[in-house]
Amino acid sequence: MIELRTPAEIEAMRPAGVFVASVLERLRDEIKVGVNLLELDAIAHRMIKERGAESCYIDYHPSFGAMPFGKVLCTSVNDAVLHGLPHDYAIRDGDVVSVDFAASVDGWVTDSALTVVAGTPMEPDLRLIATTERALEAAIAQAVPGNKLGDISAAIGAVCEGAGYSVNLDFGGHGVGHTMHGDPHVPNNGRAGRGLKLRAGLVLAIEPWLLATTDQLYTDEDGWTLRSADGSRGAHSEHTVAITDDGPIVLTQRSR
Repeated sequence: MIELRTPAEIEAMRPAGVFVASVLERLRDEIKVGVNLLELDAIAHRMIKERGAESCYIDYHPSFGAMPFGKVLCTSVNDAVLHGLPHDYAIRDGDVVSVDFAASVDGWVTDSALTVVAGTPMEPDLRLIATTERALEAAIAQAVPGNKLGDISAAIGAVCEGAGYSVNLDFGGHGVGHTMHGDPHVPNNGRAGRGLKLRAGLVLAIEPWLLATTDQLYTDEDGWTLRSADGSRGAHSEHTVAITDDGPIVLTQRSR
């Protein structure tokens, strides 16, 4: 069921957005050569406890997951792009690291992700990350009343395909509110002018993600982590966005 939020409810979601943004800002600073993925998860876990928030991941067990996720943060490295299960791995020079985080504050959920390179970057990796960020910006610009859901999807697809990448439609954005994943599904490609009419009060997690040379995935032996079929690297950018009569509000906007 698609739910619309009142202006007061969107305001009530702001603390969750600020918190999720603060966690990702901290993690971005912590992603360095030699840091263990389990350390990143521990930082996020401590911040959840200090804020009195609730994790959306630790007990999460959808049909595609092998078991409850068990951690509070998704950490996807290099050829992993989504649902990366934190494990005992020390980040290496040049690693591409995506972190995806969702939490509930006072009963309201927001969801966001970013990708950075640890240590010495390679130009193709920076280009891949920048493309997901530009696609996200283009999608947010389409998140206004009167447009269609397909306008958001088409904006993502145009940026990604225009940069020479293929787009996977198995996983995309979603509605968000009292739970992490709700209707509608937001594909990362589509036809402009088609689909659900956007109305004020709709809150979406918009999340373009890409793999460098494929759009095919496989699930790692850990039962969660999604990796590229050809070993190429991935990138993921995401914000929670409220559609309002005054324009889109990025609830998870980071300060820098």
